[in-house]
Amino acid sequence: MRLEKLDSTFLQYLIDHDVSPGDKLPTLTEISQELGISVGKLREQLEHARALGLVSVKPRVGMTREPFSFVPVVVPGTLFALAMEEASFEQISQLRRGLETIFWDEAVMQLLPQDIARLQKVVETAQRKLGGGDNGIQIPYNEHRDLHMTIFGRIDNPFIIGLLTAYWDAYDATELTRYQSYEYFQTIWSYHARIVDALADGRFDDGRQILIDHFNLLTTTPASVQANGR
Repeated sequence: MRLEKLDSTFLQYLIDHDVSPGDKLPTLTEISQELGISVGKLREQLEHARALGLVSVKPRVGMTREPFSFVPVVVPGTLFALAMEEASFEQISQLRRGLETIFWDEAVMQLLPQDIARLQKVVETAQRKLGGGDNGIQIPYNEHRDLHMTIFGRIDNPFIIGLLTAYWDAYDATELTRYQSYEYFQTIWSYHARIVDALADGRFDDGRQILIDHFNLLTTTPASVQANGR
């Protein structure tokens, strides 16, 4: 592929030398001598590569190539755009609904028995929290994310995983759950329970339809509230 658009000699170096995840890199001085560019310029490009999660730097270890993840690429930009109101949560929410709907079959066909067991445990924990008890009623914040990311977690596509992670980080950051009623959570978790039951029974098409139906329950925070909470 053409590499000019990378605009980074350091990243081109990783590609040209076929540096794989886990490989240790030479020092910046050694790379500088090989490429004929200054250490200062390489250091700037290294920081960019670190921000992208492609390289780590540790004392007494040096530079190490890390596996590619779309998460450090897409999450900061998403949160920044929402905070600056240059994009809306509804836009990332639409993207997430489309991804989960389109890639449902691919995701659920890869689920293992331990994944189903985990999903059942997540639903059980969420329902127990909503049911109250010694600690009173609790909102299952983490369980909501855990359920959906478990369903789609075995998709071998780092771009999908990155985008879904960005959605859930945005969901947490916008604190949408602060504006939902207790009845909403009861209803949404009844749908989640039905989705997991369908998966456990191998009724994948039914599970997909329940997923689509449950999307219609989701609401976004009014723009005025988002602006005040910015």
